[in-house]
Amino acid sequence: MQTFAINTLGCKVNQYEAQQIIKFLTSCNLLYVQDFKIADLIIIHTCCVTHIASAKSRQLVRKAQKQNPNAKIFVSSCLVNSDPAEFKNLDEKLLFAGNLEGLFNLLKQQLTDAGVDCKSFDNNTLKESETIEKFHGQTRAFLKIQDGCDGFCSYCIVPQTRPNITFKPFDKVIDEAQHLVKAGHKEIVLTGIFLGAYGQKTVKRKNWPEEKNEMLTNLLEKIAQVPDLKRIRLSSLEPADVTDILLDVMKNNHNIMPHLHLSLQSGSEKILKKMNRQYTVKDFLKSIENINLKLDRPAITTDIIVGFPGETIQDFAQSLSVAKLAGFSKIHIFPFSKRSGTAAAKLQDHIDRQVIAERTLKLRELEKQLAGNFRKQFVGETAEVLIEDEVKKTGKCERYYEITIKSDKKTPKGEIVKCKINEDGITATI
Repeated sequence: MQTFAINTLGCKVNQYEAQQIIKFLTSCNLLYVQDFKIADLIIIHTCCVTHIASAKSRQLVRKAQKQNPNAKIFVSSCLVNSDPAEFKNLDEKLLFAGNLEGLFNLLKQQLTDAGVDCKSFDNNTLKESETIEKFHGQTRAFLKIQDGCDGFCSYCIVPQTRPNITFKPFDKVIDEAQHLVKAGHKEIVLTGIFLGAYGQKTVKRKNWPEEKNEMLTNLLEKIAQVPDLKRIRLSSLEPADVTDILLDVMKNNHNIMPHLHLSLQSGSEKILKKMNRQYTVKDFLKSIENINLKLDRPAITTDIIVGFPGETIQDFAQSLSVAKLAGFSKIHIFPFSKRSGTAAAKLQDHIDRQVIAERTLKLRELEKQLAGNFRKQFVGETAEVLIEDEVKKTGKCERYYEITIKSDKKTPKGEIVKCKINEDGITATI
């Protein structure tokens, strides 16, 4: 029996696609292994959202080549669609595919040449590969419902690597959710490159009918009715995606978690405009206010880029101020790094690395304070924790922060455990 290994970098969409690749190859009776050294086929599913992600992708390719020079190595996803110079020093024997269809065609050819009969690669069954029944290796399952972006935020390479905007039809999403629940997943995260554009042909709101889109809300309400689905989350949204109707659906369905991820990126109007974002600081704070009015102490997480070209002390101070006003429960901090091929790379007034490091440290200190303040609200209350590590007894509660269970009782991975949050806010007792 032939074997394969896969290593995936990057976002939830990439992680989801890795599951599609696993489904394809296991349906061809190949054995999924974790070790490059014993794999006949190796797939590196790459990311290039930052230069660090690109470097890690290339490092993994080199690692695969070194550990198993006889394996067929496939390099797929976003990095393949960026600058060809990214691969100039790598072995020319590598096989490249910029998207899943291209990868599957390459795999089909390689397996056919090796005498493997794989019916799942027939053209009339290719579309079935778009869905998965199980998310290997994780308690929570990601479900990709949207792909592609044409928004061209000035710091982002994704519109060049994933320009085709698509979405999965309602019936397929519901069917896939049902399969994932049947496989034992109690939590599903709906994900996409631009989730709020679900059902649209563009992510540019000005080109939407009435500049509104309730298709995501309608889908969310249907998914909430899937039997035995205990938890649903949404991946990253923008302020305009969080409509009153969406919040009503969240409020009225207890299996939709009180957690939203809204990407701020900067608290400065000037910087947001340079980033080519589709909202203002006023829009963002209005959305935060509305969320807090509609939901019970919701967790609001965010992304902030530190040191975008031209960011002054005042601009950074505005980011700190907005973070405090929003009361984020978690901030994902990204020190700006020049990404070749983006508009931001060509901007003037790039910030000194030391200045970026100092600002990043200040934001991390604030993030720690805000996260602590958020958790203190729930001390002494009951929480439900989805166990992700049964040895360490850790998992995420409804509001998406990690809790460690202090108990001698068994806490099986994948189970939801009721517990009482202790005084420190980060441990709980059954």
